[in-house]
Amino acid sequence: MAQGEAESDIDLTISETIQSLVESYRQMTIPLERYLFLILLPAVAFFIISTVVALLLEQPIAVRAPIPLLGFLVMASAIFYPKILLSQRKRELNNRFHLLITHMTVLATTKIDRMEVFRTLAEEDEYGELAMEMHRIVQLVDTWNLSLDDACRRRAKQVPSRAVSDFFDRLAYTLGAGQGLDDYLLTEQEQIIQHYSTVYKSSLDSLEVMKDLYLSMILSMTFALVFAVVLPVLTGTNPTMTVSAVIVMFVFVQTGFYLAIRSMAPYDPVWFHPVDYPSPVESKLNKSMVAGVGLSMLLVFITLGGMLGISPITLNDLFFMFDEVPLPLYAAAPITPMIIPGIVFRQEEQRIKDRDSEFPNFIRALGATEGAKQSTTGAVLRTLRKKDFGALSPNIDNLYKRLNMRIEPTSAWRFFTADCRSYLIQTFSEMYLIGREMGGSPKQLGELISENMNQVLQLRQKRKQATTTLVGLLYGMTAASTFAFFIGLQVVNILAGMSLNLSTGSRLDAASLINTSVYNIPLIEFLLIIIIMFGAMLSSLMIRTIDGGHNANTYMHFVILSWIGAITGTFTKWLVSQFLAI
Repeated sequence: MAQGEAESDIDLTISETIQSLVESYRQMTIPLERYLFLILLPAVAFFIISTVVALLLEQPIAVRAPIPLLGFLVMASAIFYPKILLSQRKRELNNRFHLLITHMTVLATTKIDRMEVFRTLAEEDEYGELAMEMHRIVQLVDTWNLSLDDACRRRAKQVPSRAVSDFFDRLAYTLGAGQGLDDYLLTEQEQIIQHYSTVYKSSLDSLEVMKDLYLSMILSMTFALVFAVVLPVLTGTNPTMTVSAVIVMFVFVQTGFYLAIRSMAPYDPVWFHPVDYPSPVESKLNKSMVAGVGLSMLLVFITLGGMLGISPITLNDLFFMFDEVPLPLYAAAPITPMIIPGIVFRQEEQRIKDRDSEFPNFIRALGATEGAKQSTTGAVLRTLRKKDFGALSPNIDNLYKRLNMRIEPTSAWRFFTADCRSYLIQTFSEMYLIGREMGGSPKQLGELISENMNQVLQLRQKRKQATTTLVGLLYGMTAASTFAFFIGLQVVNILAGMSLNLSTGSRLDAASLINTSVYNIPLIEFLLIIIIMFGAMLSSLMIRTIDGGHNANTYMHFVILSWIGAITGTFTKWLVSQFLAI
């Protein structure tokens, strides 16, 4: 009976997969016939040809096997590409859905025509696929003369996102029943933000599971790599080939986990990158990047030039404490200056987060005061700027000065968001500005924006905890795996240089017991350093992905992880030599 239930579950899973795949083909933006004849059929033909070629070739199986595998990969990619596109579209719809609903609510409370709400949102390019959905609804109403509720009901059947589909369904029913758009959206706010919070937390929980799986897999691959280094001493096989094979597996495993983590991480950007409104911070960030890249190029020249004999200064001059510079330092030293932009960007990012934490209080106070005094933003800021809003106070003061200089309010707010460099502040400030320009209640706008942003900030605290845990995990794993790598390497290195004091007349052949002649120690050490640097790079990318910060944060973690690997490897070689020399 249990077996029958298991088989039915498998059948159900297969049928659901096929149905979702067929649905993805149905929702493609290009004609189905065109995709079949131009992409899918050529991919299938390529797989068949590659299989035939592999069967006809008179080569070892190790040479022939990858050929049909490549063809199968191409065919599988062509088959599942529409499914991947549909998943990406669904992800884009869910990423900014809560922001779109907040924006829609802000517009609806201004009492403008409900179709103008949809037209305004359709022109907001930052919402991406959601803006396209708004545009499609507008087209159905304007071009095909459908009612708004019928247009929403029709799009609800075609959007891949369950949350967006349910929202359109409820909206269509509510509008058809005669309820106002603003009343419905105000009551819908709590449910939408609750759904966003649930999805956000589930993503973080999934990342916790992935971290445990990643730890287990990396430990397994570490043991495999150590065995690949040590076992050829006994077996006599080529250690370079075994180590290279395990390293390739290592690369695939780490890359796969990174891609999985990137797909699971919740979308919540920290930075806002203004284009038309320059920020004084931009110059500082650019200078740090130039300094880091310039010094790194200088160290690359010193490293390579010293090895080739064309540089008057070598790494031996920089690391004068060593008689011979350890090989791991040749990899870590040239990238060290990149920690400069990493630290500068990280410090600025912390200031952005500090401003984010103060903005809900500011926007609530601004809205309440404007509503009570029935005055302009500039008049309210004259007294409000004297209050302590922490890291946001200088930006509020600059906003008041620009408004007091009779700069257009829109431009003044745009300069304010450019100085803050925060994605959330830019998004919610834009909502408040548009809502005020269209006659919305400042108190209601301030409370609405403040509540939504506070929810996002609470979720960011959980994300910060997950990031901190990951940083400690990856730093510890880098040190532990490097320690294991170099213990095995140094043991083999000592055995290779050891002369066995065996009697001449002994029948024991030492070479048959310890096969050290097959080792190229410098080459194997070079391969180990490559995998350490690759692991440091992917680990730093994982940290940045889960953290959600600027890409430049990767540099700091990359440098630190590289130096952890270099110092651990150098220390391990010295430590093993000392123990075995006793």
